Amino acid sequence: MPLEAKQHVAIELPWRTILKVFAAGALVWIWLQTWELFLLVLVSVLLAVTLDPVVRWIVRRGLPRWGAATLVVFATLALIVALGVFVSTSLPQQGKLVADRLAQAERDLAGHVPLALRSAIGSEDPGDLVQRYLAPFALNLARAIASAALVLLLALILTLYLLIEGRATYRWVLAFVPLPHRRKVDQTAIESQRVIFGYVAGNLATSAFAAAFVLISLSVLHVPAALLLAILAGVCDFVPVLGFIASAIPALVLALAVSPGVALAVVVLYGAYHAIENYFIAPWVYGDRLRLSNVAVVLAFAIGASLAGVVGALIALPIAAAYPAIERIWLRERLGDRVVKEHAAIDATG
Repeated sequence: MPLEAKQHVAIELPWRTILKVFAAGALVWIWLQTWELFLLVLVSVLLAVTLDPVVRWIVRRGLPRWGAATLVVFATLALIVALGVFVSTSLPQQGKLVADRLAQAERDLAGHVPLALRSAIGSEDPGDLVQRYLAPFALNLARAIASAALVLLLALILTLYLLIEGRATYRWVLAFVPLPHRRKVDQTAIESQRVIFGYVAGNLATSAFAAAFVLISLSVLHVPAALLLAILAGVCDFVPVLGFIASAIPALVLALAVSPGVALAVVVLYGAYHAIENYFIAPWVYGDRLRLSNVAVVLAFAIGASLAGVVGALIALPIAAAYPAIERIWLRERLGDRVVKEHAAIDATG
């Protein structure tokens, strides 16, 4: 039986394919090197879109745009600095009280962990559990907050220039878009601006409501450090659904120092306000500008936090909220009118 002739397989790659592979690799490398800069630009765009209505209102009063933009940005920066100074100078005693009570609660909780479980994780000392697991978490959280503050400061500088030259910059970038798609791009930008403004303005309003509710409720219940806990609730409420729940933990710990009955009242009040905010206050504040289910909020928050920390978690929500506009403008032909109309009907009914 004759031996089969050996077959030689030759793979030829056109130069165009090789160049595309190198270009894709270069783009990935550039993204890995500049994703933090991209995040900074994205935060600046969100701030500029939010502050633009205020700038336009001042311009209508006779001030030139550069002056109105400078006034608004520096007023925002002054407000942030004033809040930071107030917290650092007026609330250190309350902050120490909260930190001491949380540390004591952590030690008490660690003391109730079974010995077998502590041995399994390599620690038999309850205090070591706190030092090994909770302390690094607190340190990472502090670093994330500091990083978010630095990004915000740099973003305010870029926001100033976007407010002054944003429209000209937008037209310059729009010139790269092919003519058949410019109308869709412009419509998407208008819809996204509406969603972003609604998100930030609504977040500010709901956070103010949360802070006021917590301050009044905890003051009536005589819970220590009520003002600090109210500020914490307002800041955490910027993260919808999850933030306000997280702010309840230190309030519950301090309420337990008063009495179990006060702690139970705190749990009930926080839970009731959380439900009221999600199903009554938030729909009223956001209107039809930001329609996201709680499932979508949690998923967007988790994805944004895993990709870019605290800043990513905050900016992921308005990006997710812009999806219905993208679906209606860009994906209608691929998905079909039925899918788009059904999604719109579900959003409208909540």
